[in-house]
Amino acid sequence: MTDINNRNGCPSDQAVAPEDEAVRQAIELLFFAYRDFTAEPDAILEQYGFGRAHHRVVHFVERHPQITVGELLDILRITKQSLNRVLGQLVRQGFIVQHRGTEDRRQRLLELTESGRELERCLSEPQRARVGAAYRKAGPQAVDGFRKVLLGIIANDPDRARFTRTRASRR
Repeated sequence: MTDINNRNGCPSDQAVAPEDEAVRQAIELLFFAYRDFTAEPDAILEQYGFGRAHHRVVHFVERHPQITVGELLDILRITKQSLNRVLGQLVRQGFIVQHRGTEDRRQRLLELTESGRELERCLSEPQRARVGAAYRKAGPQAVDGFRKVLLGIIANDPDRARFTRTRASRR
């Protein structure tokens, strides 16, 4: 049997085939795109002493009002300790409120305050503009292909299913 791993446990890096170069370029493009996609929100977050974890929490609480802490942990895949630090700051500074669950009083349901909605709008506005402009320039077929590529990159079936359900329910 051939050993496909080097001594560090990483897949061996053999000669790059032409299609491998396209994959490597896509990875590099993702790095540059993510850098530019996050630059403007990062500058806003810095004014509050927040980081990208705060942005992710604000984003998902806005997208899923009344989300439970457990559901948010499942989406973000971070430790409770990390989430509690970030969430605590957002609650103390008035961007998120927590409500007790109606059926299970132990649940904490999260919701943005008016200040939280304004922060989310300020963070996402430049991102929506950037993605919207790229979509308009690329055209519908490219947008559909891009969506398929991103869905293919998502490793978790339940996470991928969130988007197939969302799309189907909009029709």
